[in-house]
Amino acid sequence: MFEQLDRKIEEVVKEIGFSGAISIQKGQETIYEAAFGYANRSDKLDNTIDTRFGIASGCKIFTAVGIGILVEQGKISFDSYLKDYLDIDFSSFSEDITVHHLLTHTSGIPDYFDESVMDDFADLWKVKPMYLIREPKDFLSMFQSNEMMFPPGRMFHYNNAAFIVLGLLIEQISGKKFTDFVEEYIFRKSGMTDSGYFSLDELPSNTALGYIESDVVGTWKTNIYSIPVKGGPDGGAFITIRDMQKFWNALCNHSLLSSEITEKLLTPYVESDEDEFYGYGIWIEKKGNNITKHHVMGYDPGVSFHSAIYNSGIKVVITSNESAGAYDILLAIEGELS
Repeated sequence: MFEQLDRKIEEVVKEIGFSGAISIQKGQETIYEAAFGYANRSDKLDNTIDTRFGIASGCKIFTAVGIGILVEQGKISFDSYLKDYLDIDFSSFSEDITVHHLLTHTSGIPDYFDESVMDDFADLWKVKPMYLIREPKDFLSMFQSNEMMFPPGRMFHYNNAAFIVLGLLIEQISGKKFTDFVEEYIFRKSGMTDSGYFSLDELPSNTALGYIESDVVGTWKTNIYSIPVKGGPDGGAFITIRDMQKFWNALCNHSLLSSEITEKLLTPYVESDEDEFYGYGIWIEKKGNNITKHHVMGYDPGVSFHSAIYNSGIKVVITSNESAGAYDILLAIEGELS
């Protein structure tokens, strides 16, 4: 079966011109691992299995785990009200918003980038320069005074600003910068030694540049002017495929959170689409009453990412330094493993 899987992946990689890295594990055994394309096209530096890739919204789960850590420490609960914990003026927001609402995209707060009506993330930085976005508080002026979209709990509406607020909660309660908190309590504890929230103007070695197709066919530009200069609670961390596998192992082995809090994280709370649900920072697929898949994904200009754990014990990580491609690879893998 694995030989057929190899052939299928190679076929799709060639067909779409995939640039990135792929890891598949069953239990603790690596059954597929490979990298394709260039991390730096100008210098023709290859992507490798150790290359760091941006994962955009794929790191919302790290924010959710961070909240879980504070819950275990007894410093907050999932039912806590935002107004009782955050010392920031959100007078236009409902006083009924809870941590649970923020984690499940059901808070109704205004989003700074509403993916249901906006197409191009890069358009945001025409008004507010992306190089000014280095910390969660730097997003506040983009949504803080806007009106609620709907009352808390009424519906699911994917919301990046909600995770910015969660990051601000982590900072205020822990007394640490959000990125420092995640790197200390999640990355280090998971053994993710090559991952971090790196600034685009200070990228470490062996980090893939994100590429966007330009107006001239066959030419590309990097995404340095299209995304915030440094990632945060709603997206923008850099990981390697091996590090992401370490994260899944640490989460499932309860090295990061207790079994009770981990179960809360992985519980489907709200339906976003048919058979598609959302937990705390993670997407969940069900067939009938059975959960078949937990997964995270991320898309930014010059970034596409998918990673999933299946009830079969298979774990898949797909990173790409292009705006698309990861999902095509995921579909090919799922087609062979089904």
